[in-house]
Formats: sequence, structure tokens, C-alpha cells
Amino acid sequence: MNTYVKFGGLMTIIVGTLAWLGFSGVNETKTYYKTVAELDGMKDEARAKRLRVAGDVAPGSIVRKGKEVEFLLTQESKTLKVIYTGSDPLPDTFRDSAQAVADGRLGEDGVFKASRIQAKCASKYEAKPGGGQKPANSYGAADRQS
Repeated sequence: MNTYVKFGGLMTIIVGTLAWLGFSGVNETKTYYKTVAELDGMKDEARAKRLRVAGDVAPGSIVRKGKEVEFLLTQESKTLKVIYTGSDPLPDTFRDSAQAVADGRLGEDGVFKASRIQAKCASKYEAKPGGGQKPANSYGAADRQS
């Protein structure tokens, strides 16, 4: 009987430790997605959470200082200063007026400290105006001339 009690106690400790590690891991990686305008409305609540903030990179705001990159995210006339200190290189599409998402935490000074940046240049992937021509199709019956 004594062996079963020891085994049960050991299993309880192992399962409890795994549950605690799982729960704390989920809480640590949980990220809330907000826009610059929504972040401005969150006030002090924003400092307690890990966030992903989306907006447009303000033209002329990108400043490289050694390993840090400072820039401004704008949206709906709201502006957020971001300092990126991550180890990954910035995406090729990260430039003025690009849409960007910064992943990190809002500091006490109101500056967003980002550890990851995602960016896309919307104009690069949109169709050009007036470019609604049908692509050449050599297999369609309507395109064949008899």
C-alpha cells in the first residue's frame, strides 16, 4: 500500500507541474491584436499585455540607430512611436507608407517596444488601375478563330 501512495503522490506532482507549465506558457504567448487608434483608447490597460499593433509607417519616420530601428505607426490621425530591437532582419517591404504590424509591449513612457515586425506594401500587390484586361488564353474556344 505504501508504494501506491508514493506513486500516486509522484504522479500528482508531475501532472500538476505539467499543467502549470502549460497554463503559464499559454498566458505568456497570448497576444492581443489592436490598431493604433484602439491602443490609444486602452490607456493603462495596454501596458499590462503583450500586443500586436497595426498601422501605416509614417513617411520619413524610419531612423536606424545601431541595432535599433525607430519609426512611427499612424492610423486615423493617431501616432505611435515604435522602437524595434528584435534579432530578425526587417522585412524587405518595410518602408515608408507600408502597412506594418509590431509585436511587443507598450512601455511606461508611451513608446511601443517591438520584438517582431511584419510589413507589407499594399501598392505592390494591388492591381493597377485600368489593368482589367483579360489574360491571353490559347485554349479557350471563344478565343479561337475559325
